[in-house]
Amino acid sequence: MIQEILESNQFIMLVALLLIISIVVTKFSSRLGVPSLVLFIAVGMIVGSDGLGFLYFDNPEIAQLVGVFALIVILFEGGMQTKWNDIRSVIGPSVTLATVGVVLTAGIVAIAAKYILHITWLEAFLLGSIIGSTDAAAVFAVLKGKNIRGKLEATLEAESGTNDPMAVFLTIAFIQLLTVPDVNIWGMVGSFFWQMGAGLVVGAVIGYLASYSLNRINLDSSGLYPLFALGFAFLAYSASSLIQASGLLAVYVAAVFIGNAELAYRYSILRFHEGFGWMAQILMFIILGLFVFPSEVFTLPVMIDGLIVALVLILIARPVATFISLAGFKFNTKEKLFLSWAGLRGAVPIVLAIFPMLAGVENSQIIFNVVFFTVLMSTLAQGSSITWLAERFKLVSEKMTNPIHSLELISIGKANVEMMEFEVMAHNQIVGQTLENMELPDRALINAIIRDGDVITPYGQTEIKTGDTLYILVARNSKKEVRKLLEAVRTQEVTNEKNRA
Repeated sequence: MIQEILESNQFIMLVALLLIISIVVTKFSSRLGVPSLVLFIAVGMIVGSDGLGFLYFDNPEIAQLVGVFALIVILFEGGMQTKWNDIRSVIGPSVTLATVGVVLTAGIVAIAAKYILHITWLEAFLLGSIIGSTDAAAVFAVLKGKNIRGKLEATLEAESGTNDPMAVFLTIAFIQLLTVPDVNIWGMVGSFFWQMGAGLVVGAVIGYLASYSLNRINLDSSGLYPLFALGFAFLAYSASSLIQASGLLAVYVAAVFIGNAELAYRYSILRFHEGFGWMAQILMFIILGLFVFPSEVFTLPVMIDGLIVALVLILIARPVATFISLAGFKFNTKEKLFLSWAGLRGAVPIVLAIFPMLAGVENSQIIFNVVFFTVLMSTLAQGSSITWLAERFKLVSEKMTNPIHSLELISIGKANVEMMEFEVMAHNQIVGQTLENMELPDRALINAIIRDGDVITPYGQTEIKTGDTLYILVARNSKKEVRKLLEAVRTQEVTNEKNRA
């Protein structure tokens, strides 16, 4: 009994150290120019059986379960941060990249894999399908805070949030072709359209239900609202999966619906899920790092094969698929090249590479090792150079979005009022206005202004300046009106921004 307690205490200590080390690692990832997810995987490999030997982990069922759990959290957090006004204009190219682009990428990679790895055609197409989709976790993490031109960033985020169903469908389809004799191909095609359509509907319905519930149900603590929202994320995935629809698509659609609705406790919900999303990423990539045996992956044959597959994916498959998919849309050559380079691979291909192992597919270990090394090369090469390429192609735009947060005050939570936080930008119409000239609603009051690190007590003659952070006490039913006033943009600034885009 005492020995078991000691072992459990040691495990808790190890988890604590891994969490602390992983978070500290994020501080150095930007300085090194390496995406943090690569360093998370490295941490997992170092403490694994082939490294320091602290943990031995080779259970594909648990690895898959943790991966899916984390992907739900990451997709939900990314979807809530996605602005519908930004992605509405790029739905067409995003969906085309998420469907046609994935198929073309999988096909080109499969042809190369057939002759590089000397596997069967079905196994080659299985590998291509696994690695054909971009990864939401990697894309959301790398693009955050980079100020990539709005249209391009929205396209990449929408593509990565919606292309998982195609990759999952292709992966399962080729696993069935390899393991199930006389499988009905036309039935699988019909299944794909059902997965996409039903996943979209379920996500929209649960997103609406979640938004309504979050605003209507008065909980005793504001800390319960983020958990309430998270419950709907898992409900969207499980409800879709039970009817054989795409759970990941449903999660993303529900999150976009919730994130673009007026929520009573938006700030608490977003901040909680931002932190929880990071925790999910850390957990997922450490588990995947533990699951990988470096002595098997980092052998000369696997590294050579993986490097060639990675080069085909990055330099041929993704660019060809991008240019063909976007042929009918208004993107110039530099933008297409950037979208080609920014098609990051990450956790999704690695998690999908576990599926053949669970199904007992021959050469599944070879497929997993090559996929893992290819993803590693893709993330290192592309993820570390996205900002440089965007700046070189002049695809970085000025910051045009204002972080409007609602700071829920526990002491007045029953009074239906919130404290809004708003950072004033040069393009905002309120710049230069005095408080007495601002047409704020009767039930809104600017309580404080932060300027150059100092707190300013506002009065009628106080002038709003660029860089000010305003704290506004507002009734919940007046939030839309206040938001509209704050976000109003000078006409000339809008014109200039459109010309730059």
